[in-house]
Amino acid sequence: MENCPCGSGKKYSECCEPIIKGTALAPTAEVLMRARYTAYVQQEIDFIIDSCEKSDEVAEIDRKATEDWSKTSTWHGLKILRTEKGLENDTEGLVEFEATYTRKQIRDVHHETGYFKKIDGKWLYSVGELKTTTVVREGKKVGRNEPCPCGSGKKYKQCCGRNQ
Repeated sequence: MENCPCGSGKKYSECCEPIIKGTALAPTAEVLMRARYTAYVQQEIDFIIDSCEKSDEVAEIDRKATEDWSKTSTWHGLKILRTEKGLENDTEGLVEFEATYTRKQIRDVHHETGYFKKIDGKWLYSVGELKTTTVVREGKKVGRNEPCPCGSGKKYKQCCGRNQ
């Protein structure tokens, strides 16, 4: 069986899968964060939405945008940078993390401090604070006068690069 995408070193079936499938609860905020990252990798959109706090103060998650991001990205890894509280006996906690992915040939790092609340014994993602990062293009940049990579036979500037 494959290793869990969250980077724990455990098998998926012994790590995030029981949490994502609802047969176990995340014991800590960090474990929930790892399961949420894995849910993006596995395209488990229902879990991503269901593991969010639902309240008047927290914006509702955009299902289509979440699904698009999950499905059109190649996920490279999760790095937990720090945690504060969020242990089994806490009611709130924070997890600062970096999730590296490639989308539309651009490698990016989603760097966020996520805030979590334990409500009725269940850890939920509450809100996040994004950190600014530098985006790095993967692969060679297409020049304006080069043939368009779509195969049309036109120059890039006259085809797909027209709206750039």
